[in-house]
Amino acid sequence: MRIVLGVSGGIAAYKAALLLRLLTEAGHDVRVIPTRASLEFVGQATWEALSGHPVATEVFEDVPHVPHVTLGKSADLVIVAPATADLLARAATGRADDLLTATLLTARCPVLLAPAMHTEMWEHPATVANVRTLRDRGTHVLDPASGRLTGADTGPGRLPEPEVIAAAALALVGHPDDAPTSGDLAGRHVVVSAGGTREPLDPVRFLGNRSSGRQGYALARTARERGARVTLVAANVDLADPEGVDVVRVETTAQLRDAVRAAAKDADVVVMAAAVADFRPATHASSKIKKQPGGGAPVIELVQNPDVLAELAADRLRAGQVVVGFAAETGDENGSVLEHGRAKALRKGADLLVVNAVGPDRGFGTPDNDVTVLDGTGEVVAAAAGSKDAVSHTVWDAVLARL
Repeated sequence: MRIVLGVSGGIAAYKAALLLRLLTEAGHDVRVIPTRASLEFVGQATWEALSGHPVATEVFEDVPHVPHVTLGKSADLVIVAPATADLLARAATGRADDLLTATLLTARCPVLLAPAMHTEMWEHPATVANVRTLRDRGTHVLDPASGRLTGADTGPGRLPEPEVIAAAALALVGHPDDAPTSGDLAGRHVVVSAGGTREPLDPVRFLGNRSSGRQGYALARTARERGARVTLVAANVDLADPEGVDVVRVETTAQLRDAVRAAAKDADVVVMAAAVADFRPATHASSKIKKQPGGGAPVIELVQNPDVLAELAADRLRAGQVVVGFAAETGDENGSVLEHGRAKALRKGADLLVVNAVGPDRGFGTPDNDVTVLDGTGEVVAAAAGSKDAVSHTVWDAVLARL
């Protein structure tokens, strides 16, 4: 198979050399197209020695053979690893200012981009929008791994290991022998809610919470990696959609309830990781609420929202369905985080309840989490601390024991 391997300018470029070796040893003919910046990390001689082909970065090199057109048109598969934030931006906007981006425009084969960058860059709204644009056009964009980045930083943004990239790329062109194993959730449909609901007060204001959706997105991503078909109901989340996951976007608790129940009709597992508003304003003003004369503040009447988790637990929409809830607690004079979690586990009726402490720089919006998993009687069945991907795997392990 003829493969084009693009390499953009990130420190993870050294991993592309290992990916190249995996592909060539599997018998594929690989042409490497590095960007100018990537040659600051891995030199041209390395790519030529490992691929057995000359290497160029510019459209004006080897002009008689028109490589900026022929390489993309003749390829069976294009992989870019690492794909930096700059490369994603140029690809999303259709730039063709070097040989790699020109090749991406001419390729008519499957294209897989493996991003690598700092967490802040991956989660920036511009990158999120660029990834969404590329996926909407049919480009396959892997989610980066979580772990150690440049320097002391950790979080999502790490280039996946070469074996993972190779398996994902080769699976796109119908090579089942090279595809990843089916996983322990293969054949299962899981529904995950993520983010935080917002209840409108007037056209510009709402009642909401601090949930970023990171834990729910990690649960969806890891379930997909383990072979599940995943429906992700996302409430006000500004993150890149996980690869291969069906995403349904909602805003309010009522919308989330409807979307989850619709998706759960054929689901084996429902995980309610979203932070759902307990209350909403009794009325929604049609125009912006103004300050009142004399400095008085309006009185806002609240009404209680449906308890989505308790409803799902009481009314299983499919026989044998496993229902998992999340409880974000702070602890108070009436009990600790775990004590409140145990009371909620008994009250909600879910099969599992994942309890975590939240507060400033803890739980919401952070790359890490620290949770205790309770069963329906309030007994501890698992615990995990670390990245939200690692926590997700612990939750799925506990779910599997009940499927």
